[in-house]
Amino acid sequence: MDGPPADDTHADEGAPGTDDHTVRLDRTQLRALAHPLRLRLLAALRLHGPATATELARQLDTNSGQTSYHLRQLAEVGLIEDDPVHSTARDRYWRAAHNRTSWSSVDFRDDPDDRAADTVLVGQVTRVHARWLDDWVTSRDEWGQDWIGAADVSDWGLHLTPQSLRELRDELHAVIDRHHERAELDDPLAERVTIMLHSFPHPDPSL
Repeated sequence: MDGPPADDTHADEGAPGTDDHTVRLDRTQLRALAHPLRLRLLAALRLHGPATATELARQLDTNSGQTSYHLRQLAEVGLIEDDPVHSTARDRYWRAAHNRTSWSSVDFRDDPDDRAADTVLVGQVTRVHARWLDDWVTSRDEWGQDWIGAADVSDWGLHLTPQSLRELRDELHAVIDRHHERAELDDPLAERVTIMLHSFPHPDPSL
């Protein structure tokens, strides 16, 4: 994924709800998206707007045959669609059908193929998150003291039940949504900011 989706990263594993701009993945969409290039294509369309297969191939350093095939796969499951505003008789433009993606891993535990697709997709997303964080750390001197002082790389250790963790997650999502609704798009000092939230039982309680 060369860029994040336009409004959210592709996923909260357990997002509590959706809106008109959010797609909650079903099993067909989950399986379709569990492919690195498709994930990057969807991200590019969300971040940069409508594009042709050729333009996306150039952005993602691949070939137009590959992008054309995988764009059609994304379109078949409703994650992207034709863009009639930009398309011409010669050039077919694609656009993202939603701004945000969510899914719950719990919904895909019963079928082994669904479970495998979920594991692949979660793994891809977390690897992208790790790369974003590393990119920020190595480039932060370019941003200046205000951004360095405002950014955060923190972790906490809490003792919670699954219900308490779910409540904490939902509260944090609500805070982020409030800030999202009042996005400062017209402020020349504003930049796109990525918020990453990872919460899970610690695999090694001795650490």
